[in-house]
Amino acid sequence: MKLAKHMPKPVGMQLAPMIDIVFQLLIFFIITWQFARDEIDLKVKVPTSEQGESTKRPLGEIIINVRKSGVVIVDGQEIGYDALKSKLTRLSKAFPDQPVRLRGDENCTWQEVVSVVDVCREGGIWNFSFATQLPKP
Repeated sequence: MKLAKHMPKPVGMQLAPMIDIVFQLLIFFIITWQFARDEIDLKVKVPTSEQGESTKRPLGEIIINVRKSGVVIVDGQEIGYDALKSKLTRLSKAFPDQPVRLRGDENCTWQEVVSVVDVCREGGIWNFSFATQLPKP
């Protein structure tokens, strides 16, 4: 009796599932990078504080960046005080406890930060905090 010797064909690596996973990871990182980019302004270097606390950010927190030159940035766009006030007024009416984080550059004038605080108060925002960083050892 003659038996045929069947050699199994070498199985190649399946690329379709790997490509699917790579694309899903790519989409995830692009989306999360976009959200992180809108929140902070890299041109703002916040002051250091030894007493600062590292708190968990509340959901829906609005971040207001004040650059060294006094320019106010919200959601990645330059905004004037009138537009900021109207935005904060709408938010405070919809969400009475709307949290706001002020990120003032360590070299901007104190008056610029106080002006933004005044706009927040005029807009009905009372729940705001100041961003600081711990000093480097």
